[in-house]
Amino acid sequence: MDILLIGGLWLNSTVWDGVSAELRRLGHRPVALTLPGQGDGAVSATLDDQLAAVLAAVDAADGRPLVVGHSAACTLAWLAADRRPDRLAGVALIGGFPYDDGQTYAEFFPIEDGVMPFPGWGPFEGPDAADLDEEARAAIAAAAVPVPEGVARAVVRLADERRYDVPVVVVCPEFTPAQARKWMDAGDVPALARAGHVDFADIDSGHWPMATRPAELARILAAAADRVN
Repeated sequence: MDILLIGGLWLNSTVWDGVSAELRRLGHRPVALTLPGQGDGAVSATLDDQLAAVLAAVDAADGRPLVVGHSAACTLAWLAADRRPDRLAGVALIGGFPYDDGQTYAEFFPIEDGVMPFPGWGPFEGPDAADLDEEARAAIAAAAVPVPEGVARAVVRLADERRYDVPVVVVCPEFTPAQARKWMDAGDVPALARAGHVDFADIDSGHWPMATRPAELARILAAAADRVN
């Protein structure tokens, strides 16, 4: 199965290299996406541009792909389910949940000169970054691409309720499946409130398992792909 990999804020496609290698070994076809404005130099890119890139990859896939979103890009994966509900085999959400219609995509940190730079590791101290050694932190920070304002401040628009029929797996790194279920049951994840099929997968890592547990993450994604194939 084609497995489309979408990194979160500041990440380009190379963050998936280890995951992609293991997915290929397991018989799947990984496609790591470089989002407009996050690796191609397009500082004026918008969320619509990024979504268009994801949908182009969906349309080019061999059969129905599994679309994987990490962190903020969980919303991009869910937008793909909204725009192509009949073309997706499923959606995997790593370390986050999608935002609902009308919410701002990812305005989490200050905008400077039209972009949202990587803020350093201070905001992520604790469970998020606990398994990142100094070498990994330095590598991620050095490769971080400032996120265009047109992406960070965009408003999420969802329209097709058939997205709720798309199977979802929530991959839980710095939080547990029990916590994820509790948040969903409490109504804290309105975007998935009516989702018809949601599974959970645990991975003992921080917020960036593609960097610290690539083979294990690949096996989780391969198992998810096998279930929805």
